[in-house]
Amino acid sequence: MKEFLRQVYYKIISLLPDKLVINMENFMAYKKLVSKNNPKYFGEKIQWFKLYGNLEKYTDYADKYKVREYIKQKIGEEYLIPILGVYDTPEEIDYSKLPNQFALKLNTGSGFNIIVKNKEELDIDKTNKQLKKWLKIDYSKIKKEYQYKNIKKRIICEKYVVDKNNQLLDYKYFCFDGKPEFIKVDFDRFKNHTANFYDLNWNLIEMKEKCVMGVYENYSKNFVVPENQEKMLDIVNSLCKDFQFVRVDIYNVDGKIYFGELTFTPASGRNPFYPLDKDLKIARRIKVGE
Repeated sequence: MKEFLRQVYYKIISLLPDKLVINMENFMAYKKLVSKNNPKYFGEKIQWFKLYGNLEKYTDYADKYKVREYIKQKIGEEYLIPILGVYDTPEEIDYSKLPNQFALKLNTGSGFNIIVKNKEELDIDKTNKQLKKWLKIDYSKIKKEYQYKNIKKRIICEKYVVDKNNQLLDYKYFCFDGKPEFIKVDFDRFKNHTANFYDLNWNLIEMKEKCVMGVYENYSKNFVVPENQEKMLDIVNSLCKDFQFVRVDIYNVDGKIYFGELTFTPASGRNPFYPLDKDLKIARRIKVGE
């Protein structure tokens, strides 16, 4: 029933005008409509980009397959997670030729990931059905994020990567005018998801992110800053120079740095930062509507 209701919701949203959906999202997040001439909040400015920012120019960067060529040119192929296969349909996947562990994901949108830790326990029919459902979802219509509009949908199979603690920490650098400003680190994303924010010197920022499910609480355990954190910053600096705003996501697997993705509309603009004075301060780094 939950999946059925989700599909009904997607259908309705995809038919509604962009401006209506985007203003609904902004009202739920900030209790206000999006201002065309004077947006103030971070998420509001992300919504502004969705309405007026010509996001289609970012299509090749938002495509998780095509962007690999950009990464090769900018920082080198060694920072890409190895690909085991690329497919147009689930039927093309020959699971017998894949290793025991791997990751399947779509090259478009967010959250379309299947992590396989033991192929012997994988329900292939169920997996293929899920992939087929995801391939039918058009993020540009549902989320009004038009960087995804012209992407040819593909299924990517990547090498399974985790660190010595059996984790894959996600380091998300928020970058403004070609310069990184602060970092979000996600912990235990698929179970008890928590998150911390840091400045570039790895001092904890007293800030939280609110989502539709509640607030991501801070990670309370001991966090060790990667020894090669300066190299991570160098890579981010190289990747963000061409953009007014972008979030550069990377991984660090026991010292081995991998590129994750380039994100232009984090959380589709629906997740405010709290306290809101921090949200407003961050938003002032984005010059739009002025």
